Amino acid sequence: MFSNTFPDRAVAAEIVAKMLLEIGAVHIRADEPYTFTSGLASPVYTDCRKLISFPRIRSAIMDLGTSAVLRDAGFEQFDVVAGGETAGIPFAAWMSDKLGLPMVYVRKKPKGFGRNAQIEGALNEGARVLLVEDLTTDGGSKLKFAEALRNAGAIVEHTFSPFYYGIFSDTPQRLAEAGLKLHYVATWWDVLKVCREEQRFPEEALASVEQFLNEPLKWSAAHGGISELKR
Repeated sequence: MFSNTFPDRAVAAEIVAKMLLEIGAVHIRADEPYTFTSGLASPVYTDCRKLISFPRIRSAIMDLGTSAVLRDAGFEQFDVVAGGETAGIPFAAWMSDKLGLPMVYVRKKPKGFGRNAQIEGALNEGARVLLVEDLTTDGGSKLKFAEALRNAGAIVEHTFSPFYYGIFSDTPQRLAEAGLKLHYVATWWDVLKVCREEQRFPEEALASVEQFLNEPLKWSAAHGGISELKR
């Protein structure tokens, strides 16, 4: 299915950044910041959910993502692909198809009726799971999904999302301390680089984005958001 020649990391990141820009998945609004679920104020927002409507681009991005996982994790390291509710579900479906593996999905909490299941699909004891979401910010949701999978008897050591914000330098280490290796293709730094090269947005807006990427909590606090993450 895949050759032993993988795309250069920088080239893959640039391709994904350009694709996200092409479909309008990248939003910059420094004068009226976005507010994340965590309460973080941000001048940038990446809508990876938009990929569901662009089959050629999503297929190319998932090819690059699959290559990244195989390159860094190995070819025979997984038995199941799991998607985190809700945005991770289509990405897990595409990844499971690329890898030729079964898929399950993880609810944010047990559904509260019927079987009261939190894992949907067939998950065997000891199955090695690749956890998939649409993007990564601070990694908090991945820790919760991994815990649910492990409670169900799975082995979860790797997680993938095509896009990683790259704003919290301790995120990979935080995940590593919880036994998870983070895999991704592009970050906001890659998007910022392409935006500048192609003059996609006014430089004033891009300068604000760079300030946010360098000091997200400081930027957030100065624009009405939280000044620290609750973990």
